[in-house]
Amino acid sequence: MLALVALSRYWHGEPLEAPPDLAEGLHRVSRVVDGDTIIFEPRVVVRLIGVNTPETVKPEHPVERFGPEASEFTREFLGSGEARLSFDRERLDRFGRHLAYVWVGDRLLNEELVRAGLAHYESHFHYSPAMKRRFQKAQQEARDAHRGIWSVEAPDRAA
Repeated sequence: MLALVALSRYWHGEPLEAPPDLAEGLHRVSRVVDGDTIIFEPRVVVRLIGVNTPETVKPEHPVERFGPEASEFTREFLGSGEARLSFDRERLDRFGRHLAYVWVGDRLLNEELVRAGLAHYESHFHYSPAMKRRFQKAQQEARDAHRGIWSVEAPDRAA
């Protein structure tokens, strides 16, 4: 319930209360909120670094095309119920959510969402230039293959 209150406050532009500390390493998934937001035990909200999926739960905002698919992709990717979190320069966003790279084995959820055409790579945030190049390459692969948001029938969005 606390996580839902926090997300509601986030969507309405209010900063969240100080989040609990979160160490790098394995963490148990509590719930997938949408394609790029996950709640880990104990009620810690994590936002994927460097990517943005179409909206599905933002109040007073329509569900965006490929949003449900991005959410389902994230659920399936995290199917084991555990993921390894790693961090970069910025540990929290302006809403108090932890910013993380989310790994299952050697696969990176952030990158796989972009490669599947279910997320845009975000270049304007402060994170590793190597990861930016990695995400940009995955996005180009998705665009070239016309996957998901880059499919012919999907509305075009500038990268």
